[in-house]
Amino acid sequence: MSSSPQTTARTVAVVLAGGTGSRVGLPLPKQLVKIAGKPVIEHTLAVFEDSPDIDDIVVYMHPDYLGEVQAIVSRAGFTKVRGIHAGGGTRSDTTRRAITALTASARPGEDPNVLFHDAVRPLVSRRIICDCVRALSRHRAVDVAIPSADTVITTHTRAEEGEFIASVPQRAALRRGQTPQGFKLSTIRQAYEKAARDPQFEATDDCSVVLRYLPHTPVHVVRGEEHNMKITHPVDIFIAEKLFQLATHRIPGHDGDDACHSRLRDKVVVIFGASYGIGADVAALAEQHGARVFKYSRTTTSTYVENPRDVQAALADAHTSAGRIDYVVNTAGLLRIGKLTDTSPDDIAHATAVNYLAPIHIARAAHPYLRQTRGQLLFYTSSSYTRGRAHYGLYSSTKAATVNLTQSLADEWADDHIRVNCINPERTRTPMRLNAFGDEPEDSLLTSHTVATTSIDALLSPLTGQVIDVRRQDPLHTAHPRTPAPAPAPATADSTASLRRAARTDPLPRRKRLARHEATGESAGRGAGVLMFPTPPPDAA
Repeated sequence: MSSSPQTTARTVAVVLAGGTGSRVGLPLPKQLVKIAGKPVIEHTLAVFEDSPDIDDIVVYMHPDYLGEVQAIVSRAGFTKVRGIHAGGGTRSDTTRRAITALTASARPGEDPNVLFHDAVRPLVSRRIICDCVRALSRHRAVDVAIPSADTVITTHTRAEEGEFIASVPQRAALRRGQTPQGFKLSTIRQAYEKAARDPQFEATDDCSVVLRYLPHTPVHVVRGEEHNMKITHPVDIFIAEKLFQLATHRIPGHDGDDACHSRLRDKVVVIFGASYGIGADVAALAEQHGARVFKYSRTTTSTYVENPRDVQAALADAHTSAGRIDYVVNTAGLLRIGKLTDTSPDDIAHATAVNYLAPIHIARAAHPYLRQTRGQLLFYTSSSYTRGRAHYGLYSSTKAATVNLTQSLADEWADDHIRVNCINPERTRTPMRLNAFGDEPEDSLLTSHTVATTSIDALLSPLTGQVIDVRRQDPLHTAHPRTPAPAPAPATADSTASLRRAARTDPLPRRKRLARHEATGESAGRGAGVLMFPTPPPDAA
């Protein structure tokens, strides 16, 4: 029986984190395993903390790890967490403890909403939470579920013969349950009071308790999401890591120029590879929004990112001039197209130095400055990092290494409050790509301004350890109320003249022309960068 609509009730999220991680095979509970730079439970708590539909959060953790969760909550600054308590021996024991505590703390006459959620479902969305809370204004019990894509069977076992199919339920009516599961506090309390009188009681979830002991109380179903997975087995950790990368398509934007300006005003941004393309557009946007930007590149400041002394000198120069460094951005990169066996040892060493060793040098040199300001380091990768491609092996392998470096540094520098992220755009229209590939359909390429806009959003976000994809079809990039894209910065003559001449006179197909010139130096997703000739220095994306 559904209740009539009522005034907005207080909503408490109860995060259940009592597991030990035995099925994952790890020496610590799975909710404390780090994914995308943070413990799983921190990701979960952050979603409820950021949800406007949640008033309070209570955590029930394995008693041996209460201190670890307290440290996570303190470091993250979660203000809605009201208590961290020891869980019971079973899921239902922990639920009973939560019901008792919530009943004792409820105000006279209050019947709050309660959402029970698995700590190891860190990808729960704000939409699911909102739908659950709204449903509780009309219903007394709510579950979250998604249709089953697999055929489900029931089985029976014959002695010494093995397992056999007993039935095949109709898939159309089958759903896979998720969390949160939501209730009016009085409803779940009544169900457990009745369950306590049943000597045969056992349950693995709370909706089944209501269904069994309060059969006249309908349990409403809210649509879940495939991403709202539960980390249970070792492979789930890998899958969740990848899903977090996909989830950053929805990187938080900002409410127009004024909000962006207020957050960037007087911040100090250092950009390596800032002469044109993505780097130049990041610099232009940051300056338009009040940041003080220091731009370094081979062509404008004779800064060679593969040279640790040049990197150190650039950062020291910026810090001396501004007194602080809040963000360090590296868009410099080189892309060599060609067979590895046809590439000279010197060219291999040079490409590796620019694409991989340079990020390492920049990270080492930037660390003390970013630690002072609790700032962020931003790298760029390529979509080729997920799978090496013929003729791209040298480039894609260094970009894969950059992703690994991003994630490891986010973890390593978490205690220093330094965020580290990586932008992964599709192919991007820049002066260097135009010179390298000629005219291409505009709707097949991102603009460097789009990539730069996402880069600014990444700098202003709380994310760390993320690979932030930028895609043409992402509606985010057509919805930003941002300053119009600046005109592309002109390519430098020394880096483009030879290829420009070749584009006019060379009758060879594009692939052969590129192979003959051995490169288009690019950063971030084969989108923009410098041209790479037999002995080229690197420059901006």
